[in-house]
Amino acid sequence: MREFVVEADGGSRGNPGPAGYGAVVSDAATGETLAEAAEYIGVATNNVAEYRGLLAGLRAARELDPDARVRVRMDSKLVVEQMSGRWKIKHPAMKPLAAQAATVFPPDRVTYEWIPRERNTHADRLANEAMDAGRRGESWSPAESRADLDTPPAAPLAPAPEG
Repeated sequence: MREFVVEADGGSRGNPGPAGYGAVVSDAATGETLAEAAEYIGVATNNVAEYRGLLAGLRAARELDPDARVRVRMDSKLVVEQMSGRWKIKHPAMKPLAAQAATVFPPDRVTYEWIPRERNTHADRLANEAMDAGRRGESWSPAESRADLDTPPAAPLAPAPEG
Protein backbone atom coordinates (compact mmCIF):
# COMPACT_ATOMS: atom_id res chain seq x y z
CA MET A 1 0.00 0.00 0.00
CA ARG A 2 1.36 3.41 -0.97
CA GLU A 3 1.94 5.98 1.72
CA PHE A 4 1.78 9.72 1.18
CA VAL A 5 2.68 12.69 3.30
CA VAL A 6 0.36 15.67 2.99
CA GLU A 7 1.72 18.96 4.25
CA ALA A 8 -0.83 21.75 4.26
CA ASP A 9 -0.99 25.34 5.40
CA GLY A 10 -3.41 28.20 5.26
CA GLY A 11 -3.15 31.84 6.09
CA SER A 12 -5.01 35.11 6.10
CA ARG A 13 -3.65 38.62 6.01
CA GLY A 14 -5.82 39.92 8.78
CA ASN A 15 -8.07 37.52 10.64
CA PRO A 16 -10.39 37.43 8.83
CA GLY A 17 -8.75 38.85 5.76
CA PRO A 18 -7.57 37.92 2.28
CA ALA A 19 -6.79 34.21 2.64
CA GLY A 20 -5.26 31.30 0.81
CA TYR A 21 -3.92 27.82 1.29
CA GLY A 22 -1.18 25.57 0.02
CA ALA A 23 -0.80 21.80 0.09
CA VAL A 24 1.91 19.38 -0.98
CA VAL A 25 1.63 15.62 -1.46
CA SER A 26 4.86 13.67 -1.36
CA ASP A 27 5.85 10.03 -1.43
CA ALA A 28 6.58 8.96 2.14
CA ALA A 29 9.38 6.62 1.07
CA THR A 30 11.29 8.92 -1.28
CA GLY A 31 10.21 12.44 -0.31
CA GLU A 32 9.43 13.16 -3.97
CA THR A 33 6.81 15.87 -4.47
CA LEU A 34 3.89 14.30 -6.34
CA ALA A 35 1.32 17.11 -6.30
CA GLU A 36 0.92 20.73 -5.24
CA ALA A 37 -2.25 22.73 -4.74
CA ALA A 38 -2.84 26.35 -3.76
CA GLU A 39 -5.76 28.73 -3.98
CA TYR A 40 -6.76 32.23 -3.00
CA ILE A 41 -10.11 31.84 -1.20
CA GLY A 42 -11.14 35.46 -0.64
CA VAL A 43 -11.81 36.79 2.84
CA ALA A 44 -11.65 34.05 5.48
CA THR A 45 -10.13 33.31 8.86
CA ASN A 46 -6.74 31.69 9.21
CA ASN A 47 -8.33 28.52 10.60
CA VAL A 48 -10.77 28.18 7.71
CA ALA A 49 -7.82 28.58 5.31
CA GLU A 50 -5.93 25.85 7.22
CA TYR A 51 -8.88 23.47 6.81
CA ARG A 52 -9.20 24.32 3.11
CA GLY A 53 -5.50 23.46 2.70
CA LEU A 54 -6.03 20.15 4.48
CA LEU A 55 -8.97 19.32 2.21
CA ALA A 56 -7.00 20.17 -0.93
CA GLY A 57 -4.06 18.02 0.18
CA LEU A 58 -6.23 15.03 1.05
CA ARG A 59 -8.12 15.29 -2.24
CA ALA A 60 -4.88 15.51 -4.23
CA ALA A 61 -3.59 12.39 -2.43
CA ARG A 62 -6.86 10.56 -3.17
CA GLU A 63 -6.53 11.41 -6.87
CA LEU A 64 -3.07 9.83 -6.86
CA ASP A 65 -4.17 6.66 -5.04
CA PRO A 66 -7.53 6.27 -3.27
CA ASP A 67 -6.20 3.23 -1.38
CA ALA A 68 -3.14 4.93 0.11
CA ARG A 69 -2.30 5.62 3.72
CA VAL A 70 -1.77 9.32 4.49
CA ARG A 71 0.29 11.13 7.10
CA VAL A 72 -0.89 14.72 7.42
CA ARG A 73 1.69 17.13 8.81
CA MET A 74 0.55 20.66 9.64
CA ASP A 75 1.70 23.55 11.79
CA SER A 76 -1.90 24.22 12.86
CA LYS A 77 -2.23 22.66 16.30
CA LEU A 78 -5.96 23.40 16.15
CA VAL A 79 -6.57 21.40 12.96
CA VAL A 80 -4.31 18.52 14.03
CA GLU A 81 -5.98 18.19 17.45
CA GLN A 82 -9.51 18.55 16.06
CA MET A 83 -8.99 16.07 13.23
CA SER A 84 -7.35 13.64 15.66
CA GLY A 85 -10.51 13.82 17.79
CA ARG A 86 -8.80 15.29 20.84
CA TRP A 87 -10.40 18.75 20.60
CA LYS A 88 -14.01 19.64 19.81
CA ILE A 89 -14.84 21.67 16.73
CA LYS A 90 -16.97 24.57 17.91
CA HIS A 91 -16.66 27.11 15.09
CA PRO A 92 -19.60 26.78 12.65
CA ALA A 93 -17.49 27.53 9.55
CA MET A 94 -14.99 24.77 10.40
CA LYS A 95 -17.45 21.96 11.17
CA PRO A 96 -18.43 21.21 7.55
CA LEU A 97 -14.79 21.48 6.41
CA ALA A 98 -13.68 19.01 9.08
CA ALA A 99 -16.56 16.68 8.19
CA GLN A 100 -15.54 16.77 4.51
CA ALA A 101 -11.88 16.11 5.38
CA ALA A 102 -12.88 13.11 7.49
CA THR A 103 -14.57 11.46 4.51
CA VAL A 104 -11.82 11.78 1.86
CA PHE A 105 -10.05 8.66 3.20
CA PRO A 106 -11.23 6.13 5.77
CA PRO A 107 -10.20 7.52 9.19
CA ASP A 108 -8.03 4.49 9.96
CA ARG A 109 -5.77 5.33 7.00
CA VAL A 110 -5.02 8.95 8.02
CA THR A 111 -2.80 10.12 10.85
CA TYR A 112 -2.19 13.70 11.92
CA GLU A 113 1.05 15.18 13.19
CA TRP A 114 1.81 18.71 14.34
CA ILE A 115 5.06 20.12 12.99
CA PRO A 116 6.76 23.44 13.75
CA ARG A 117 6.16 26.19 11.23
CA GLU A 118 9.78 26.12 10.06
CA ARG A 119 9.26 22.51 8.90
CA ASN A 120 6.21 23.44 6.82
CA THR A 121 7.90 25.90 4.45
CA HIS A 122 6.79 24.32 1.15
CA ALA A 123 3.05 24.47 1.95
CA ASP A 124 3.49 27.91 3.55
CA ARG A 125 5.19 29.22 0.41
CA LEU A 126 2.33 27.90 -1.75
CA ALA A 127 -0.28 29.56 0.51
CA ASN A 128 1.58 32.88 0.23
CA GLU A 129 1.88 32.52 -3.55
CA ALA A 130 -1.89 31.97 -3.71
CA MET A 131 -2.59 35.04 -1.55
CA ASP A 132 -0.19 37.13 -3.68
CA ALA A 133 -1.89 35.93 -6.88
CA GLY A 134 -5.31 36.76 -5.40
CA ARG A 135 -4.12 40.28 -4.54
CA ARG A 136 -3.19 40.70 -8.22
CA GLY A 137 -6.61 39.40 -9.28
CA GLU A 138 -5.07 36.20 -10.67
CA SER A 139 -5.35 32.51 -9.91
CA TRP A 140 -2.38 30.57 -8.56
CA SER A 141 -0.75 28.27 -11.07
CA PRO A 142 2.01 25.68 -10.62
CA ALA A 143 4.20 27.73 -13.00
CA GLU A 144 4.48 30.32 -10.21
CA SER A 145 5.87 27.72 -7.87
CA ARG A 146 9.63 27.55 -7.66
CA ALA A 147 9.91 24.49 -5.43
CA ASP A 148 13.03 23.31 -7.21
CA LEU A 149 14.74 26.66 -6.52
CA ASP A 150 13.53 27.48 -3.02
CA THR A 151 12.86 24.20 -1.27
CA PRO A 152 15.34 21.35 -0.95
CA PRO A 153 13.86 17.87 -1.53
CA ALA A 154 12.14 16.48 1.51
CA ALA A 155 14.02 13.75 3.31
CA PRO A 156 12.32 10.34 3.47
CA LEU A 157 10.36 9.92 6.67
CA ALA A 158 10.63 7.11 9.16
CA PRO A 159 7.52 4.92 9.25
CA ALA A 160 4.76 6.16 11.53
CA PRO A 161 4.36 4.14 14.72
CA GLU A 162 1.51 1.66 14.60
CA GLY A 163 -1.40 2.18 16.92
